[in-house]
Amino acid sequence: MTTILTVNAGSTSLKLHLVEDDSSRSVDGYEAAEAVGHRVVHGGKRFVRPTLIDDDVISGIDALSPLAPLHNVPALTAIRDARAALPDIPHVAVFDTAFHASLPAEAATYAVPRKWREDWGVRRYGFHGIAVEWVSSQLQVARLVVCHLGGGCSVTAVRDGRSVDTTMGFSPLEGVPMATRSGSIDPAVLPFLVREHGLSLGDIESELENESGLAALGGLDDELGFGVYTYRIAAATAQMAMALGGIDVLAFSGGVGENREDVRAAIAERLAVLGEIQLEAVPAREELVIARAVRRLVFQA
Repeated sequence: MTTILTVNAGSTSLKLHLVEDDSSRSVDGYEAAEAVGHRVVHGGKRFVRPTLIDDDVISGIDALSPLAPLHNVPALTAIRDARAALPDIPHVAVFDTAFHASLPAEAATYAVPRKWREDWGVRRYGFHGIAVEWVSSQLQVARLVVCHLGGGCSVTAVRDGRSVDTTMGFSPLEGVPMATRSGSIDPAVLPFLVREHGLSLGDIESELENESGLAALGGLDDELGFGVYTYRIAAATAQMAMALGGIDVLAFSGGVGENREDVRAAIAERLAVLGEIQLEAVPAREELVIARAVRRLVFQA
């Protein structure tokens, strides 16, 4: 039985689990294990599979930090701390973006200048891949839509276990409204705020990340907030139905997705035009996906 320590460093939290086979328990520190698996949000075009961590990989993750500063930066801190605490065992980076490496070109490509796309890596990467991969492993159907609704929120179309479209794009800011993030807005808003109201790019980035979404709309207990949230998620789910040619199962994960039956019901009601859809709530077990990836890479198990 192999013991894997998994490290999930979010923007405001650090979750550590010791995983043995398919059971896990939360721990408070970097306890002894045979290997360590780290969740890293953004792998860019370089990291499309679990990767043994060395100094070069750390530099590569650091180079991607401007694309996901709220996530890659704390992940790097956790990697350095864990390697210092457990220096003699393998450490593996498991990337949220990797699950979405299967996105077809029409779903991954922005209609922006070629230089942006080819020289600067401006494309849709997708996120929450580890959580979506877990849900997909529990619901093995041909046409699955996963609404991962927590602090961050995304909707993903999964065909036969592979991601074919998702709402998050270049960064975890795109897509549906989230707890404090805006989701997609008209890009013309940004130069308007700079030109007409004197906001800096730093101001705009901070307010879109930390002062928008449900926080700006009064939360889920506010009629407007609830309405905007469920409307946008339902609309995104309808897009995913288009990508899949229908939906066999609509699954919900994350704190809101798992625990707010009223949110699930409101989204399903808005989607009634698509016919009857099977709904499932599946608790996300990211630590098990991470541990399995480590076992396959390090122990060929």
